[in-house]
Amino acid sequence: MSYPMRINKYLANRGLTTRRGADELVRQGKVLINDQPAKLGDLVQTSDKVEVKDSLAKKAESLVYFAYYKPRGEETDKLPPAKLPKGSPQSIFPVGRLDKDSRGLLIMTNDGRVTDRLLGPAYKHEKEYEVEVDKVVNGFMLKRLEMGVNIEGYKTKKCQVSKIGPKNFRLTLTEGKKHQIRRMCAAVGLQVKDLKRIRIMNIELAKLKPGQLRPLVETEKTEFLKALSLPF
Repeated sequence: MSYPMRINKYLANRGLTTRRGADELVRQGKVLINDQPAKLGDLVQTSDKVEVKDSLAKKAESLVYFAYYKPRGEETDKLPPAKLPKGSPQSIFPVGRLDKDSRGLLIMTNDGRVTDRLLGPAYKHEKEYEVEVDKVVNGFMLKRLEMGVNIEGYKTKKCQVSKIGPKNFRLTLTEGKKHQIRRMCAAVGLQVKDLKRIRIMNIELAKLKPGQLRPLVETEKTEFLKALSLPF
């Protein structure tokens, strides 16, 4: 972690609340920095003493994690509340995005620490996709994708590619530029017809059906948080 750090990020990283929840605690005067009430946007140094005077501040055991199959045509930030289990926290959000025409796995959580650790380019966590394109793919195309292609002035990092059908292949990335796979395919003369994310790190889409959501089981949650260097 790099310091100085905003107070809301500091509290989220400690697993006490989400960033949004931290801002609310600050507004209510329940966060102290060196025995003084914190203000929104305050920066914390490693030497500072930070206290939260609120029994409602989230502890790690109150954080929840779900795997969700986003259907094609659904917008990432518009998960119908009815799909969440009864009694779920109101602050659950998707980590990262899938564009409207793509489908597959999303991680849903109320743990604000996960976003930076999962999506930050420095961490290089794997995300695996199944891709269907408009033409038969050959070894040359797949090798170009694997070695990295130029998309509007940026060369993509090396990735893993394996053919699974005449017009289908699996692709595993450790980065996530906007519409990256569609732009990569366009760079080798292919148009994406279907794009499905089937894995994020150790979390797999497996038997989930479009629109279904399930809590992570204890073993996969532990492995997921451990890989993100978060308490579990």
